[in-house]
Amino acid sequence: MKLLDCTAASMLNAWKSLTSFRHSFYMQCDFQAIYASGIKGKAGLSADNLADDLGPLFESIMRCIPGPAIDKDGSLQMLATNIEYDEHKGRIAIGRLHAGILKKGMDVKVCTSEDSCRFARVSELFVYEKFSRVPAESVEAGDICAVCGINDIQIGETIADKTNGTPLPAIKVEEPTVKMAFSINTSPFVGREGKYVTSRNLRDRLSRELERNLAMKVEDGETADTFVVSGRGTLHITILIENMRREGYEFMVGPPKVINKRVNDKLLEPYEIATVEVPEEHMGAVVELLGKRRGQMFDMQGVGSEGTTFLKYKIPTRGLLGLRNAILTASRGTAILNTIFDSYGPWAGDMSTRDLGSLVAFEGGTSTSYAISSSQERGQLFIGPGVEVYKGQIVGIHQRPGDLSLNVCKKKAATNIRSNKDVTVILDTPLDYSLDDCIEYIQEDELVEVTPSSIRMCKNPKFSKKSNR
Repeated sequence: MKLLDCTAASMLNAWKSLTSFRHSFYMQCDFQAIYASGIKGKAGLSADNLADDLGPLFESIMRCIPGPAIDKDGSLQMLATNIEYDEHKGRIAIGRLHAGILKKGMDVKVCTSEDSCRFARVSELFVYEKFSRVPAESVEAGDICAVCGINDIQIGETIADKTNGTPLPAIKVEEPTVKMAFSINTSPFVGREGKYVTSRNLRDRLSRELERNLAMKVEDGETADTFVVSGRGTLHITILIENMRREGYEFMVGPPKVINKRVNDKLLEPYEIATVEVPEEHMGAVVELLGKRRGQMFDMQGVGSEGTTFLKYKIPTRGLLGLRNAILTASRGTAILNTIFDSYGPWAGDMSTRDLGSLVAFEGGTSTSYAISSSQERGQLFIGPGVEVYKGQIVGIHQRPGDLSLNVCKKKAATNIRSNKDVTVILDTPLDYSLDDCIEYIQEDELVEVTPSSIRMCKNPKFSKKSNR
């Protein structure tokens, strides 16, 4: 470090900062290394001398990691850090006891803050042994437990002593940033594959989800059979969609939309920090993609000696919709994208997240090799021969901007002319889009049809009616 034109005081402060940095660095380098194999169930302090079990690993954890700060003699304090829902027991608060003793049947005070408290009674108490919950009569400070009987408890609230308990600092549940519209299935294939297809089934399932998923919100949509589901991102909502699909639900979802805010007459939108690891030969294409989506680079570093570049961007959440597939395509599957919510910021302006249109079937039926062989010249298809399709279903990606309607069910016309020549038809392998891929792909006028055994995309009939008018 060079210190030029500095006073004695500034030089002393710089030296203290450098000394503190070196001390922190040496402290971080002083750690215990454990060699372990999860498959074999062995661990040890050296790779050549492994014990017959994982004992060295657990002993090192107990020796090196300080225990939680608890007060066994203090007044009862337990912070609800997670909520589960049971159809018979109702809401179950999960957390660690910070102080005191909690007993089954005990009257307690539930506090959001010092000025906002209410009384409740613990009906059942559970502790954790291995991977299961075991009933318990009482727990003491330091134990992780599950508490039943407080049906209105929320994450971040404190279960305290009835007389002199004080609340712990609350955990704030982040507000949703993305919303999607859920509606009943209106395709011609409705009811073929699903068990629960009505709006009542959909409403009841979403209401039950709110009991255990407190970061999610559900509101009524424009129609009686539409519900707007808000979450912490597309992944948050996609997990719910996948769970419902496996449970036998059949429904449709619209494209994800960001939740904007207006503060002091200024429109704000959510921003996220995106980190990308990409080889140098593909860095230009990735930087171009992020730039088109209003991303602002604030860090770029070379990682290792293999030519990998580490990029950091601040980018609007709506710019991330569909970005993962685009980056994988541009980098030939070598780039790694990670994102985390940052803050709300000024509206970044209009942006385009998809340059190509869709191939749409204008006739229903069973797809044929004859029709697909000519259709694949127009773009990449999602289906192969022998697949049932309906009018308005998206069957592929157009190679140009704008949608193109085509017939993938057309059969070869029979003629009186005989031919001994064998015609070989070569069909491309159809694209296999997952649920996440479909949600990233669809635009404002498109929907994803979700059933227990199929995932399809289609044009939204409401938009086609508006365009016809």
